[in-house]
Amino acid sequence: MRYFNIALLLFVTGLSASAQTRGGGQLLAGTARVNITPKSDESVHDSVYARSLVLQAGSLRLAFVSVDLAVFTSERIEKVCKERYGITQLLLCSSHNHSEPQPGGKRSFQAGNPFTVFYEDQIIQAVATATQHLFPARITAGRHSFPQLGFNRLIVRENGHARESWFSDDQYTCENPERIPFGPVDPEVGVLRIDDMQGQPRAIIMNYACHADIVCFNYAVSADYPGVACRKVEEAFDNKVNCLFIQGAGGNIESLQISSRRKGPDDPFQTDYAPMERTGDILAFQTVKLAKSLPAAQGEQQIQFMEDSLHFTGRFNRKLDFNVHLSTILINKSIAIAACPGELFVQLQLDWKKKMELAEVQPFLFGYTWSKGSWPGYVADVRSAALGGYGADQGGDLIEVGAGEEMVTRQLENFYRLNGLMRDKPGPTGFKGGAQWIIKPFDPAHP
Repeated sequence: MRYFNIALLLFVTGLSASAQTRGGGQLLAGTARVNITPKSDESVHDSVYARSLVLQAGSLRLAFVSVDLAVFTSERIEKVCKERYGITQLLLCSSHNHSEPQPGGKRSFQAGNPFTVFYEDQIIQAVATATQHLFPARITAGRHSFPQLGFNRLIVRENGHARESWFSDDQYTCENPERIPFGPVDPEVGVLRIDDMQGQPRAIIMNYACHADIVCFNYAVSADYPGVACRKVEEAFDNKVNCLFIQGAGGNIESLQISSRRKGPDDPFQTDYAPMERTGDILAFQTVKLAKSLPAAQGEQQIQFMEDSLHFTGRFNRKLDFNVHLSTILINKSIAIAACPGELFVQLQLDWKKKMELAEVQPFLFGYTWSKGSWPGYVADVRSAALGGYGADQGGDLIEVGAGEEMVTRQLENFYRLNGLMRDKPGPTGFKGGAQWIIKPFDPAHP
């Protein structure tokens, strides 16, 4: 069970309600792109990148960095960016591609990876370049639904339990070649567009929930479909923008289009990259369509931010301790971002967005996003944890059941703290002018 939680800090920028009485300040933004493909003996199909976006308002300076890596966390980057570049909060957003550089079979998150320091240096450079080229900016955002690109890869079988999409039975074919749209999924792409004061787009955040493993086991470096989508979005804006892909809660979502896996680097069978290209192309088309349709932001720009920490134990191993850090961001009182580490299951995102829509804001869940603390791995919703399957009940290092619901509930609570509705003291009572208001039960005989 969760045994400890603490709100660490709250920053309200110089553009917040309390500071507007002093005239406020200017929202600034900066962006950069750095190639993080290391020199190695591995074959490279397409390069991997780190794309940064720095947002500054008053004393608050946020740095989003989208990296074409499976999972990447770094206390060194967080420390350096804070000390050298005044970054209040660094958010490392992994695209979770399964075809990142893998020297000796090691992933980016595994100890002993020889490229870790190189990645860190390149990411730090991406943040540095962004902070050195800040410009007055405005932010607008929106969401758009279109025919889904992914399906829920935990398929419920005859016994009531779920199995992964790579297991066949009498009713289901391995890897879903019929492209049956199993659910639940989130069919929405979210877009945040950052413009300069001349109304020219300078950066775009593309938020979508789907595993980036179309070309898994291709034995070559590739950014998978997020890399294709980012490149095509940038080309659609004459390469005058940087496009940051930020995963949603795609922990149990697989692409409907997928390439057959190779058995090893010496397998004569060659990976088909057409499904990757097609998926990225569709996502880019929808992103560009939405980005170009968004109205320009008007008026003063505001950013509010809160960081929170929750501790969880393990589901099966009660000795585990997950120190999970959450970031809640409210932009212009109308754009809400919930940044969470780990591979959240999509139902958590769907439930959180539905509740956020009641507040009449544009909700964006940034999954696979680390700021500090633990990486919780897969985070299933309660129903998925009961049904089982990969990431739901397999393995001894899973986080406790209910952690996902508690994470998104805390995000919801912190949003209402940022927008000022969540009181810290009891609300008004039924008293007025010293006299108590007496409320009697309704009596139909004496209406």
